[in-house]
Amino acid sequence: MEKKRASDRGDEFSLQPAKKKGIFGRFDVPLGRRALNNVLGWTVIPVLMIIVVIFVYNQMLLTIEPGSMEANIIGSREIGFSNVRASVVEHLQLILISTGLAIAAAVPAGILITRQGFRDFSGLILGVANVGQSVPSIAILALFMGILGLGMKTAIFALWLYALLPIVRNTATGIEEVDPNIIEAATGMGMTNRQILLQIELPLAFPVMFAGMRTAAVINVGTAALGAFIGAGGLGTFIITGIPLMRDRMILVGAILTAVMAVMVDWILGKIQDQLVAPTGAG
Repeated sequence: MEKKRASDRGDEFSLQPAKKKGIFGRFDVPLGRRALNNVLGWTVIPVLMIIVVIFVYNQMLLTIEPGSMEANIIGSREIGFSNVRASVVEHLQLILISTGLAIAAAVPAGILITRQGFRDFSGLILGVANVGQSVPSIAILALFMGILGLGMKTAIFALWLYALLPIVRNTATGIEEVDPNIIEAATGMGMTNRQILLQIELPLAFPVMFAGMRTAAVINVGTAALGAFIGAGGLGTFIITGIPLMRDRMILVGAILTAVMAVMVDWILGKIQDQLVAPTGAG
């Protein structure tokens, strides 16, 4: 009996082969499944969007009759659909410039309202940033059209204003969610407020900050289509031109390509976020 108990204790405390942990901590994922997930994650969305673009090209663009109204506005096989390419480039310019300017203004503003002595201004700054979300974008275009005139400048300003709130709010939220114990430990080590901000708070808050930038960029893709109302160009040109002329093909080309661009921007920024933000596995 004693030998059996000793044997049981020996089995209990004997060395056992360690269980390998997968990339998700204690949840081990087979290597083949991980590889399949990676391949699908990198290919499904681009392949679907390519199929949609090919469908638009074959079913809507190639069927345009030479000399028709659509051929003069969208383009035709003979001229290589240059107007479509030009509108895509204009749309991307509106998004990149406006979102870049919004990041340059909103990130410092979000940091500012988390600093001692400036917290009282958080309501004012968030209220200004919220103007773009509260007022309809078409109304912002109409309001500033008389000041800045027609064209891309007014559209960029409206998109910039529209993109401020998610970036400001996410920047402030990400910094505020940093564990106070970490800040206290850094202070005890003699780090200055600037060092704590640059080396601790911003790196830890970056995932939340980047989510706000991603949201702002995707929102701007759809909102940029309204810039066509004030002559800013972009894919919205086909939509606002096709509606009064009752040309369904033109409307669908502009709407589908805008949707494809929004999905691709979100997918690309999501992949960038996956690469920049280090995954944390459960212990």
